[in-house]
Amino acid sequence: MTGDIEEVAHRYTLYTAIGAVVITTVWHTGYDLTVTVTGWDSFRWPLIAAAAWIAYTVIGVVAALSLLRTYTGPARARELAVAVLVLDVAVIVACRPEDLIGPIDWGWGSVGWLGVMLLWNRPRWRAEAIAFLSANAGIMLVAMIATGTVDRVSLAKYLMVIVSSVALQLGYMLGCHTLRVRAEDAALLARRLASDDAWRLSAQRIHADRLRRYEAIREVAESMLKELADGADPGDPRVRDDCTSGAMRLRRLVTEREEVPDELVSALREHIDAAERRQVLVTAPPFGERMPALPDGVREDLLKAPVAALDRARTRARVTVSAMSAMVSVAVVADNDDLPASPDPVHEPSGVVVTYQRQGGELWVNSIWQPT
Repeated sequence: MTGDIEEVAHRYTLYTAIGAVVITTVWHTGYDLTVTVTGWDSFRWPLIAAAAWIAYTVIGVVAALSLLRTYTGPARARELAVAVLVLDVAVIVACRPEDLIGPIDWGWGSVGWLGVMLLWNRPRWRAEAIAFLSANAGIMLVAMIATGTVDRVSLAKYLMVIVSSVALQLGYMLGCHTLRVRAEDAALLARRLASDDAWRLSAQRIHADRLRRYEAIREVAESMLKELADGADPGDPRVRDDCTSGAMRLRRLVTEREEVPDELVSALREHIDAAERRQVLVTAPPFGERMPALPDGVREDLLKAPVAALDRARTRARVTVSAMSAMVSVAVVADNDDLPASPDPVHEPSGVVVTYQRQGGELWVNSIWQPT
């Protein structure tokens, strides 16, 4: 569920950015290019208008690539925005005064969409967009005053184009920003709910593990006391071995203090319990450390060789686990004669290194993983 919600948030971010690119592209090719070509003879300097259209296209490509890669405007958006305003002036200069409010003066109505792409999803996009659109409106108003195009009809056209274009451009940016924020909030809430569920399941596992541990302690103590109450001779070697094994198991069960279940420790405990049921005397210090996060395959490779030695122990074994930020180690010393032992360190594909050492009738197996 969390992954689905995050995927929806990602799609909102991607598709709103694509929408900005599509709108700007369609507007620039469908309208700006059309009026430039059809009104070529109406321009005072048509080559300037054509050069402005090409430069606009280049800046649009730069902005589009940034949007599709990072979902935000390019790093030098402010400098490019100033360049776009210069293009606005160039188109105005290319027109005759009587065509200033005419269709061929496409710059002042179109550059706002390019500003949308340049300023998309930036930290201060609202202030930058308002400043950019205000500068565009101001440039056009100054050009109208300079050319004397301030009659009632021209001013009405000016206000109609400015108000409608600003409303569309700012409205699109604000609407898309709201969609992205709501989608990101939903993804954040889903992650928090998933984290709460994980902690709840963890607490249930801890409670169940404690109940299992207490039951095991009761069974060990009850078995030992019942055997002695039934008249078992404390001097009998077998009884003494059973008492020693039970006492070691009691000590281990009582001192275990894992607060957050760890898969590596849990798997190791299962094998320790199995060995003790085979009357193997297992010495193991408390596994209370919090294991670091392990990549895929590392846990299995850390356990494989030490567990094999533990499972084949005849009468006794010692298990240790060391965990630090830069290393995780699992070691087993067991009286084991039939487990193959490599004289050289074994390097697993996951990065785990396993070393063996045999002395007398005991085998020492140590697997170590160190993050690179």
